Order: sequence, then structure tokens, then C-alpha cells
Amino acid sequence: MSEMAINRQPQKRHPRWALHLLHVVYYLVMIAFIVFYMLPFWGTLTTSLKGASEVMTSNPVAWPEQVTFEGYIDAFESLSIPLVNSVIITIGGSLGSLFLGSVCAYALSKYKFACSNLFFILLVAATYLPYQAILIPLLQTINMLGLYDNVLGLILVHSVFGMPMCTVMMRGYYADVPDALIHQAMIDGNGPWQIYARIVLPNTKIATITVFVFQCTSIWNEMLFALVLGGYDAKPATIALNELAGTMAAEFNVQMAGSIILALPVLLLYIFMGKYLIRGYMAGAVTAT
Repeated sequence: MSEMAINRQPQKRHPRWALHLLHVVYYLVMIAFIVFYMLPFWGTLTTSLKGASEVMTSNPVAWPEQVTFEGYIDAFESLSIPLVNSVIITIGGSLGSLFLGSVCAYALSKYKFACSNLFFILLVAATYLPYQAILIPLLQTINMLGLYDNVLGLILVHSVFGMPMCTVMMRGYYADVPDALIHQAMIDGNGPWQIYARIVLPNTKIATITVFVFQCTSIWNEMLFALVLGGYDAKPATIALNELAGTMAAEFNVQMAGSIILALPVLLLYIFMGKYLIRGYMAGAVTAT
């Protein structure tokens, strides 16, 4: 039988009821996965709305018989000052690492100098450096600078240790800025910093927002540096939330309420900045191809 005759043979089609059954099975599986994925969050929400006595006698995923916000009130009293510390540390560390990383990415993508490739390789390797390996010298350095138990010390640490990742993420975006714009700006008499501020940054706003949100999420949820360098006065919310566990008895409604309070800023950040993140990820995917 010739190839043309084979191509002319009618293709076998599945009956309509089989396609409908396949769709039903698909949606049932997806719903089951969604319920399984959201069940811990639902348990956290219901537990946070229960009183201390009802928490110990009811199912964690059952809706409370009497909704109360005493858990949120107690949690906020314990987390209010640490939340302020976390906001200051997160914003300061994110802006610091973003600035240092963007400057390095600009230099590595648009200027060729001796050992530039080696410098980039070392930066990439720094992103895989385990923080536990440098805790002791880091603590000694922070003590020497007088920044222990100080939000400025944590801002400095997050700015420095976030720089390699920001550099790696932003270098690809900066490389896509046309070199013709850079050369024309040089001809017009602009220096490196003027080109960086007037051309590179305005043409990479999506990359800047993407990296900023990434850094905010990482710093907000970080515990290791906060535990070792935070002390008492500069204690961020992640450490304060861990201390809500108590020593004699666990108040699960307060802990769950504190977890929701701590997760809310990051959730709002993704809600309002989600469209920029999607555009940034898609731009990176197109660049990679």
C-alpha cells in the first residue's frame, strides 16, 4: 500500500462519551490535588479562629463553633515590634542587594575587563555557598563593626549575600539592552553612571521588579542570619513566631494566627506584583531560547 493511500485512511476517533469521561476524570484529579494542597492552609485558618479550649477538643480542619480573634490579638502583641524590624530589614536588604547586583550585572554585561569571566564564575559559585560555612567569621566581623543585635547589621549581611544572586539574575536582562544605545550615549558624552541610570535601568524595569520581589520573599522568610545576628532588639518576625511555641504549653491558635500574619505581607506582594513577575519570567524564558 502506498504512502498516499495510508494517509487517506480515516483516523480512528474516540467516541464523544469517552472524551467527556476523560475530562471528568481530569477535573476530579485536579480538584483532589487542590484540596490536598490547600488542606494545611485551611487547618491553619480554622485553628487561628478558635479559642484556646476549642483548639484542644476539636478537629483541626473543622470550622470553629464560635469564631474568635483572640489568637490574632495575642499574636500581634508579640509580633508587632519584630514585624517592624522585618519590614526594615527586608526593604533595606532588598534595595541594597538589588543595587549592588544591578551595578555588577551592568559592568559584567556591557564592559569587558581583565578576568571578567572569572569574576562572574566566582559570583555564580557564591550563590551555592552554604551560609553555615561562614557563620563564625561573619559573627566575628559583625561584632567587630558593632552591628550585632542591630537592624543595620542584618541589612548589610542581606545586601552582601544577596548580591551574587541578583547579579546572576540581572546579567541576562542587561545583556539584551542594545549595545548601540550604550555607544550612542557615550558619543553624547554620558559616563558609565549616567548610562546606567538613564538607559539601562529604564529599559529593564521588569527585571528590577522581579529581582526585588524575589529578594523580599527570601529575606522576609530567612531565619539563620536572624537567629545568629539578630539578638533581642533586632529580632525579626520569623524568630518571634518561633518563640510563640512556648515552653510549658503550646497555644496553637496563637501560633497559627501568627503564621497567617507573617505570611500576609508576602501574599499581598505577590498579588499586586504578580503580573510583573509573570512578565519577567516570560522575558527570561524568551531570552533563554
